[in-house]
Amino acid sequence: MVRAPLVLVLLAGLGGCTMGPDYHLPQGAAANLPAARAALADEHGLTVPDDLPPRWWHLYDDPVLDRLEEQALAGSTDLRVAAANLARARAVSQAAEGQKEPDLTVDAAAERARLSAESFLLEEPLPAFNLGTGQVELSYQADLFGRVKRSVEAAHADEEARRALVDAVKVTLAGEVARAYLEVCGGQETAAVAGEALQVQEHLADAAGRMAAAGRGTALDITAAGARVAEARAALPPARARAKAGLYRLAFLLGRAPADYPREAEACVAVPELVRPLPVGDGAALIARRPDLRAAERELAAATARIGVATADLYPRIGFGIAGGSSGLLADLGTAPANFWSIGSLIHWSFPGAGARAKVRAANADADGALARFDGAVLGALREAQTTLSKYGEDHDRAENLRLAAEAADKGAAQMARLHAAGKAAAQSDLGGKAAAIAARSRALDAREAVVGDQIALFMALGGGW
Repeated sequence: MVRAPLVLVLLAGLGGCTMGPDYHLPQGAAANLPAARAALADEHGLTVPDDLPPRWWHLYDDPVLDRLEEQALAGSTDLRVAAANLARARAVSQAAEGQKEPDLTVDAAAERARLSAESFLLEEPLPAFNLGTGQVELSYQADLFGRVKRSVEAAHADEEARRALVDAVKVTLAGEVARAYLEVCGGQETAAVAGEALQVQEHLADAAGRMAAAGRGTALDITAAGARVAEARAALPPARARAKAGLYRLAFLLGRAPADYPREAEACVAVPELVRPLPVGDGAALIARRPDLRAAERELAAATARIGVATADLYPRIGFGIAGGSSGLLADLGTAPANFWSIGSLIHWSFPGAGARAKVRAANADADGALARFDGAVLGALREAQTTLSKYGEDHDRAENLRLAAEAADKGAAQMARLHAAGKAAAQSDLGGKAAAIAARSRALDAREAVVGDQIALFMALGGGW
């Protein structure tokens, strides 16, 4: 009797015939190009090649920002949605794993019945009787051609892609919290500078009135001074509105109603600044770190596995089953006459036609598309990081020059104030110097805020530490 061993050997051999390609990232993929893995070009020397820290916002050394980031990670509705999607993907993956296990079915039934006497040509009614059935069935589908294996691989890759997308939401969330905080700080600092400018213009208007009253000015001077006061006053509402919008944006990002915005953020009156050089790593680290690229790569792995699923459907499915139970009168259940059992196998083969083979071609096309999307995502991420880094450098140079200009204007205003105190300059000249210094400081502030915005954008382009 060698048939059973031969069948087992045959099944074991077929079990190794997994259809479809084993996944590996193609050598020619954009992520493997030497230029893609090289260091990012920093022509302005503002960065260091160190790896990006997991919590990049700590580089600003701002405890309020640190707390806002942690609260957002705990309360964000977007993150809750991403977590729910991940939970669903995990459940689908577990369901796919369940295909490897045998199916166990238990059936039981009981009834009281009486047959029709007339169907037996009898005149007296037949007695009623009690019937029962109990059955246990165990079935298993042999994964001879790897259909289940590839299904599990695809489900696991989908789950990993969803996990990466959770990290992608964290990257976006952290960046948006920092941007909203910058909006609050920048808006309030701008409002403070605008308030100083308004005070100077009001003093100039008072001086113009006194000069006109003394016969050394005209009504035109008073009108012009009043226009400058109104213009300076008009700069306040946009700055205050921007700060308020930032607070409401923070409330949303933290999962709160607008009225429950974080009050501690209101205390920020100066744009945050980095306390050490910005770490960027290289292209290889960026590709490995950015969660959207990890998600795209996992989607490619899932699409590759589904080629095997479609190919395995061209071949037969073989199942095995064992069943046993008892059926008959309730009083006789479990006795030899009522017991039954069966052992068998089933081969199901839908001979592949044009439709089944077209599904294989479609799966291959899906994999080609997934590779193209991954390549595009890699190249797009590198472009985004390099463009943001370049803009950061140029904006930093601009901000530095405007800072020097503001310092020079402050120095000139101080010199004019000394001349006025010594009686060698008019009050209008003194106030005019202060107004020019405040205007220069406002331009420098706008440039500095743009630099911090570039830093945040660069942190996001680099993958944000997840």
